[in-house]
Amino acid sequence: MAIRNIVKRGDPTLTKHSREVTEFDVRLHTLLDDMLDTLHKSRGVGIAAPQVGVLRRAVIIEPPDQAPLELINPEILSVEGEEEGQEGCLSVPGVWGVVKRPTKVTCRAQDRNGKRFTFTATGYPARIVCHETDHLDGVLFTDKVEYFVDEDGEKPRK
Repeated sequence: MAIRNIVKRGDPTLTKHSREVTEFDVRLHTLLDDMLDTLHKSRGVGIAAPQVGVLRRAVIIEPPDQAPLELINPEILSVEGEEEGQEGCLSVPGVWGVVKRPTKVTCRAQDRNGKRFTFTATGYPARIVCHETDHLDGVLFTDKVEYFVDEDGEKPRK
């Protein structure tokens, strides 16, 4: 396991569409383990493979007080509700903004061994799922931001 460099905004990797994972092997397992280590070192709540320079459809979410969840080839099947919430991103350090996201998502994915599963996330975990799966399609939260805020969550004054 290793800490990988996080790709920052401006790197073209972050704007590209990630490819489906088709091999569930030791190479994928190493990537996932490294992503989790990198996430923990960065003190984030989610990370996508493109953020460590790998254009594969793999993400890890780890909402506060929950175990990490690996999502390989995730697909959002349905969404419900909508709410605004503050977001930041490991690839856009020091920038925060308010983004509208669904309050509930149902998602289908595969685990590190290729086994398919479906799950539903609500509230903050749903926001994390949407944010991280956006990375797989080359979308940053800054592309969807309603308005930017400072680190205290206040709308900057002109």
